[in-house]
Amino acid sequence: MTEAKANPVDHSRDYPYYNGQPVMLPGTQWLVPLAGVVLATWILLGQFPIFTEGYLRLAPSLLLALLPIIGLVIVAGKHWTALFRNVHLKDVGWMFAFALLNYAIAVPLGFITMEFIETERNAGVSGLAASGNADRVLFFVNSIPQLIGEELITIVPFLAILYYMTQKLGLSIRSAVIAAWLATAVWFAAIHLPTYNWNILQCLILIGGARLVLTLAYIKTKNLWVSAGAHILNDWTTFTLALVGASVGAA
Repeated sequence: MTEAKANPVDHSRDYPYYNGQPVMLPGTQWLVPLAGVVLATWILLGQFPIFTEGYLRLAPSLLLALLPIIGLVIVAGKHWTALFRNVHLKDVGWMFAFALLNYAIAVPLGFITMEFIETERNAGVSGLAASGNADRVLFFVNSIPQLIGEELITIVPFLAILYYMTQKLGLSIRSAVIAAWLATAVWFAAIHLPTYNWNILQCLILIGGARLVLTLAYIKTKNLWVSAGAHILNDWTTFTLALVGASVGAA
């Protein structure tokens, strides 16, 4: 597929791809990275037997990150890197800030939600306590590409919606961002339904709510490393607390 012509205008404060910065991706070209998103999600959720043994357990998470990037490389060429900007000390600060904001919202929201609906536990996190040290290390390592992949399968659709809303429907950038922000939160909640035993309200309120905060990290910085860093900090904290809680309970 022919790479779109690069626009030399500085795009450091704008979202990529929707308006020619650094390249324009027309509507049909968006189908390629979106196909990568769908395929990667299908592989992750499919629980294929081939990916259940040894280091092959890493494959779905790696593909979750790689397939959307491959789709972007096909249509945007070298400009696929526009999603990932240099990380400065300020960006690290934003990672921690949004991770803390996520917890500040998620913890009370979780308690309120549990008062009104029956919630499901994440079996993968719960199973950490019964795992050996090697499996625990593999779990943490495997979470890195998976969480980066989760950012990609959210932000790539976010940018595609941004393009469609502004270029096809004529919406303002503010309205398009809000629409994409909300739509991708619902999408992210939906792909977590199998993890939480198809508890729709739990996924919409808790997972969708957390996704809104994490996407705000990208909206603020235009840097997927920042939202991925906040996501990793959030989940690693949850994993660690689960292990500590299990150890205390067993003592």
